[in-house]
Amino acid sequence: MLNSEQIEELFTRFKSRDGISEKRPNVKKEADYFRSLVSCLLSAQSKDENTAKAKNALFAHADTAETILKLEDDVIAAAIKPCGLYNVKTKNLRKMCTALLENHQGIVPKTREGLMSLPGIGRKCADIMLRFSFQEATIAVDTHVYRVCERLGLTSAKTEKEAAEQLDLNAPDWSKFDGHEWLINFGKDICHARSPKCHMCFLSDLCESAP
Repeated sequence: MLNSEQIEELFTRFKSRDGISEKRPNVKKEADYFRSLVSCLLSAQSKDENTAKAKNALFAHADTAETILKLEDDVIAAAIKPCGLYNVKTKNLRKMCTALLENHQGIVPKTREGLMSLPGIGRKCADIMLRFSFQEATIAVDTHVYRVCERLGLTSAKTEKEAAEQLDLNAPDWSKFDGHEWLINFGKDICHARSPKCHMCFLSDLCESAP
C-alpha cells in the first residue's frame, strides 16, 4: 500500500490535471433526496441504464415513501425488474420506506450513520448520498473505484466498505470532494479493467501494479 507522501502526490497529480471543483450550493428538495436514495438502493449489482429503467418505472407509480408503501409487492417487483434482484429489493424498499417514516419523520438522514441505519443502504450508497446529494467531501467507493484503488495501492482492503474507511483516513482532506470522480474517470480513460494503458499513465511511477 502507498505511504502518506505517495498518496498525497497521487491526488496532487489528479488535481493538477483536472482542477478542483468548488463546493456547489445545495438546491435540491426533499423529494429529490428520496428519489436519489431509492436509486441508490436499486443500483446494487445493476448497470446504470437498468437502474434508470427501474426507477423510472417505479416513480411512474409512486415517488414518496407513503405512496410506495401503498403499492402491492408484485407491482413494485414488476416495475423494478430491470435492475435485478427485484424480489429482495422490493422487500428492502418497503422496509426502508417504513423506517424512513417511523424513525425519521419521512426526512432522508443527512449523516452516514443515519443513512446506514436504513434497510438496504450500505456504506457505498450512504457515501454516494453524502457526496452527490448533500455535497459533502466524501470519496464513495463503488466497484470501479475499488478496482482502481486496489490496483494503484491506495488501499489494502478486502472489501469496498473497508476501502472506503481506509480512504477516509488516508486521502488528503482537500481531495475528498472530487476524489470519487477523479478515480472513476481515471478508470474509464486509462486504468481499464482488462487492458490498462500503463504506457500512458501519469501515475505509473507510483502505481504498485505498474509493469
